[in-house]
Amino acid sequence: MLKRVVTALAIALSFLAVKVWAIEHTKDSLDKVKQQLAEKKCILLDVREQREWDDGHVQDARLMPLGELKRADKDPAVREKLDKTVPKDRVIYCHCAKGVRALMAGSLLEKLGYDVRPLAPGFEELKDAGFPTVKK
Repeated sequence: MLKRVVTALAIALSFLAVKVWAIEHTKDSLDKVKQQLAEKKCILLDVREQREWDDGHVQDARLMPLGELKRADKDPAVREKLDKTVPKDRVIYCHCAKGVRALMAGSLLEKLGYDVRPLAPGFEELKDAGFPTVKK
């Protein structure tokens, strides 16, 4: 019984969270993302935490942990780092481990004026799709 209640609550919260974020996962294919990365037309932004990044990341990705990104609108130092890391003149694909943090990051970045497209596939799926990866 408790398991059903927890599951129902989790589902309800996930619907609410998506509505609050007001952004959806991109419909762009991973092949399109790879092509745009190769052509330098986009940025792949990894919003996982530093320790996750150190365990492995997509070769051409840039790191901006969601925990930091949440402070970008209030902390000038974080905003400056964001502006240096993420140019506004390119599409930003953001990813995390499972797609949830990518939605949160997408909502934050959109409010800051970025053309952002959160990816539903997480790091492992990107790796499985042939994105080159490196480990620190």
